[in-house]
Amino acid sequence: MGKTMSEKILARAAGVGEASAGDILWVNVDMAMMDDILGPRVEIAEGLMELGDRVWDADKVAIISDHYTPPASVKQAEIVKFTREWAALHGIKNYYEFVGPCHQIMAEKGFVLPGTVVLGTDSHTCMGGALGAFATGVGSTEMLGVLVTGQTWLRVPETIRVVWGGSLNAGVMAKDISLETIREIGHAGATYKAVEYVGEAISSLPVDERMAITNMAVEMGAKAGMMEYDGEAAEFLAGRTARTQDELAAGALSSDADASFARTLVKDASALTPMIACPHSVDNVHRIEDVEATKIDQAYLGSCTGGRYSDLKAAAELVKGRRIAGGIRFLVSPASQEIWERASRDGILQTLAEAGGTILAPTCGVCVGLHSGLLGAGEACISSSNRNFIGRMGSKEAEIYLASPLSVAAAALAGRITDPREVAA
Repeated sequence: MGKTMSEKILARAAGVGEASAGDILWVNVDMAMMDDILGPRVEIAEGLMELGDRVWDADKVAIISDHYTPPASVKQAEIVKFTREWAALHGIKNYYEFVGPCHQIMAEKGFVLPGTVVLGTDSHTCMGGALGAFATGVGSTEMLGVLVTGQTWLRVPETIRVVWGGSLNAGVMAKDISLETIREIGHAGATYKAVEYVGEAISSLPVDERMAITNMAVEMGAKAGMMEYDGEAAEFLAGRTARTQDELAAGALSSDADASFARTLVKDASALTPMIACPHSVDNVHRIEDVEATKIDQAYLGSCTGGRYSDLKAAAELVKGRRIAGGIRFLVSPASQEIWERASRDGILQTLAEAGGTILAPTCGVCVGLHSGLLGAGEACISSSNRNFIGRMGSKEAEIYLASPLSVAAAALAGRITDPREVAA
């Protein structure tokens, strides 16, 4: 019987010949990531002191202050200050702040590589699966153990395989693939499973859009979102790591044709239309035409799910030469400083600003309701981010709709939720 990607990666990380779903393994961690919100200040700093105050391998640890940057209060500033100083105290050179959401930075800095095990104190760490890694979120207590030993125990997950054939039509994006998959599987349908995405529609996507899909695997309860490492992933990693292309390819693992899957879904991308997750659950997904004319107050284009270069470019092409509707707040937050600079050089940010967009720093602030654009009671926001829980972006009496960057831009122009294909026509 063949093996899945997850079974192969975890077996290798544990130093055993093979593993099967359900096995519990002690695995070596290739890269550990902490952010500011669930990083050193939460149990880790104090716990490490009690356990000897020494990190097992500082070069395999990255700390990224992203939720509280730029700080919007003294408390936030103190948290970032503590995180910065703790990283320096423990010799962690891979420290970043003010450069964007942690998952994007992990990918850009070459810390997520095919066939590796990557753990982070953020549930959307699973985004790293777009590069062929087994990447998953852990709590601060578990991260403390990783920092001391470089290891942790994991139960090998079963795998749900999602085959997306065909190709996406104009106006439809990877975010729509993600939302449609979540609609079918449900918010808990993949609990502690790996969700592996394959098929023509997936392999034809750039890494930018693949990340939008694996990022949201956790919204189905998944332990990891997985994709095969290929030429697109190799192109993305080129120049971002000291490893050669041959070394990266040698480290990559993929599922065998006769591997055992818990479930297989077969979907047709050519039949997919723009989708939208309505309040207050990520799996409350409908076709966008079903909620057209819903008035919005804010449109948010950004985050680690929907603020990459291709997202900004698609939105800019849609709004070019137009103005957003009166009374609408159109917030744009590139997913990293690297993307911010590239989009600026190429005139994309100027186009978005000329349409009425407000260009923000690369940050998690809006997505998680910490700063830079919170919602008031009774307001509605359409967002390219990954969660629409009650109170997620501000008031508990606000409503959040999740959609693709194109759908967000279309709504900003119309002042209401609308099909981006109609706006582009």
